[in-house]
Amino acid sequence: MAAPSARRVVLVTGANSGIGLALCGRILSKDDQIHLCMACRNMQKAEAAKSELLLSHPGADISLLKLDVGNVDSVIKGAKEIRQRYQHLDYLYLNAGIMPNPRFNLKAFLNGLFSRYFSHLREQKEHYRQWTRPAFVCCLLPCNYCPHGLSGIVNSHACPPTYEWHDGTTVRIAAQMFQEPMFDPDLRKIFNMFATADGLLTQEDWLSDDGIQQVFMTNVFGHFLLIRNLEALFGRSGCTSQVIWTSSSNASKSTFSLTDYQHSQGQESYSSSKYATDLLSVCLNKHYNNKGLFSSVVCPGFVLTNLTFNIFPPIFWTIITPIMWLIRIFTNSFTLSPYNGTEAMVWLFTQKPESLDPMVKYHSCTSGVGNTYVATYKMDIDIETAEVFYQEVLKLENKMTTKLQITGDNS
Repeated sequence: MAAPSARRVVLVTGANSGIGLALCGRILSKDDQIHLCMACRNMQKAEAAKSELLLSHPGADISLLKLDVGNVDSVIKGAKEIRQRYQHLDYLYLNAGIMPNPRFNLKAFLNGLFSRYFSHLREQKEHYRQWTRPAFVCCLLPCNYCPHGLSGIVNSHACPPTYEWHDGTTVRIAAQMFQEPMFDPDLRKIFNMFATADGLLTQEDWLSDDGIQQVFMTNVFGHFLLIRNLEALFGRSGCTSQVIWTSSSNASKSTFSLTDYQHSQGQESYSSSKYATDLLSVCLNKHYNNKGLFSSVVCPGFVLTNLTFNIFPPIFWTIITPIMWLIRIFTNSFTLSPYNGTEAMVWLFTQKPESLDPMVKYHSCTSGVGNTYVATYKMDIDIETAEVFYQEVLKLENKMTTKLQITGDNS
């Protein structure tokens, strides 16, 4: 049955648990007059999730759609069903994703931890050596002539022992020396390593039934194919439509390669796939903004869901979870709960897409005391690389579509 055309239509993939389910609940709390379509692979779990939402939102208009973004045929058929149900699509949340058989790379963890520590020590040692060879004490008490009121050790080669060392340039350098802590490792970089899992996680990947790497198929290509097959529903009647990708701070340029964009030769397929979504989002804005479609990417932060729980055995999480709540004092990316992780997604639901920056990733953040907010960070994206990748994915789409037509799977 088609949804009333007056209602805004919101479709969420991977909606039956975790971030997807929390997102559905929060959007219904924002606007209970929308029509919510929960696109899920497992219909039994989808029915349970729908029942849970109806308990807290009794009057909600919710429908279910069987959709497996890890399978080309399922995406094509799902898109056809969506086109039959709805006259327009206002919000498409591309949330479904997989991180198969994640493994913690202990060697990378130790290397990252200690290389960051000793690298900082080397930098500080060089900084100290530069400013104390040979040296003399300018004065014992702050000098009124010096605008910074500094006294201490200065480089006698650069600044002979006269008051000439007080000139603006020299004082600024000296001030920098006194302001920077000596032999104090940059804890922010270490916390960032934990928060992004940069280089710490490896995954096992395999070819899907369609002959595409499964992580790339599920996290990237399946969603791209869905967008392409729903073009007729975007930007209808002069209104705008939004596509919102669930990306990650783990999206890494270093793991992505145009010559192996499916990441068949590496072990960080998840990180590569999330960077690929960032690239596609940028190009979708380039090619579709004039048609009323706008694309954004969000990072939910570090959230405790089934995906993350699979990384370590249960005993680990029992021990470490209380510690994570303490770590959140030092890093805003530890959102931890699915509810907190949806903050940026819900914020985008309330924004005019025309006003958004296509080169920005919107991060869900949580303060040390638990307050949620949205932070923006520029993405490390090369426009030319993004366009080349976009064209390659279009070629893959054409190949898969032709294959389906030949085999008659979509008849």
